Amino acid sequence: MMNTRNSLALLLLATVVLLAGCERPRPDTVQRGYRGTGTVEVHNPRVTALKVATAQAPEPLAAVPAGGPAASSVYKNVQVLGDVDAGELTRLMLAMTQWVAPQQGCAYCHAGADFAADTLYTKVVARRMLQMTRHINSDWKTHVGDTGVTCYTCHRGQNVPSEVWFTPPAQKRGQSFAGNKAGQNAPAASVALAALPYDPFTPFLSQSSDVRVVGDTPLATGNRHSIKQTEWTYSLMMHMSDALGVNCTYCHNSRSFTSWDTSTPQRATAWYGIRMARDLNSQYLESLSKVVPAHRLGSEGDAPKLNCATCHQAAFKPLYGAPMLKDYPQLGVVAHAAAAAPEEAVAQTKP
Repeated sequence: MMNTRNSLALLLLATVVLLAGCERPRPDTVQRGYRGTGTVEVHNPRVTALKVATAQAPEPLAAVPAGGPAASSVYKNVQVLGDVDAGELTRLMLAMTQWVAPQQGCAYCHAGADFAADTLYTKVVARRMLQMTRHINSDWKTHVGDTGVTCYTCHRGQNVPSEVWFTPPAQKRGQSFAGNKAGQNAPAASVALAALPYDPFTPFLSQSSDVRVVGDTPLATGNRHSIKQTEWTYSLMMHMSDALGVNCTYCHNSRSFTSWDTSTPQRATAWYGIRMARDLNSQYLESLSKVVPAHRLGSEGDAPKLNCATCHQAAFKPLYGAPMLKDYPQLGVVAHAAAAAPEEAVAQTKP
């Protein structure tokens, strides 16, 4: 009798252990193409519901009457939003405090009563970010469409977005018993804990390296695409999958990952997204290393930069497609006057 009880207890324990590894509830599947074409999207409704609940866009501030004087004619040193009505500028500034600095309020960017002064570095950075936001909404519709972005898309009520990246420290040969690991074999969150190269951002989202697995020319004509280069491409794909909360078939047909003819439209959107990230990092963010203080820089002295997760934060569309630009269309208008580059703006803060 005792042996029977022990056997039943062991069987029950084994069953509990096995069931503990099961996902609940049963994942749903969405067929994104014809049956049998390898384009099934898998997701867990419980996980999706939790993500949706934490990715809600804030209610827009009440609109102000149009037709007022231009902000540049009422306020001093308005270098980016001078073409906006003065009342709308105030509305945008109030929204920005909610989006970026809800605890500090106006004092996060403005020192004292002189709102025109560029005393604080945060104001210089905010000006550059406004330029970048208008650039995205005006020139990168191939990626953001008419949905657009605002400061909240990335910041979500934080001074610095939760998802940014810095250049990792250069690995020196022989610094450990394993020697030089060639930038990989160290499971990292940047690549969803894979042992692939853990910095896909520098070559692909800062520089312009080819995102490629197979070559497009014969070996004899200089095709140098290698297994190692393939691993770097896969590391970027792991990041994108994790950042958007999707599997590979969101963009690719698993029967032929390289074929554009059988890929989903989202693959073209992602293609533009990679180029947009390169543009924003090189034109707007990397130069801010000369503006922000040391405690905001990475170990290599670089400013925080963006990747896919910065906006998406595990959602296939940022904030699940909330149309942020609809309520703040002035953030999609290209400024008429050229704004100062960060270096010039910093010079204004020096006595």
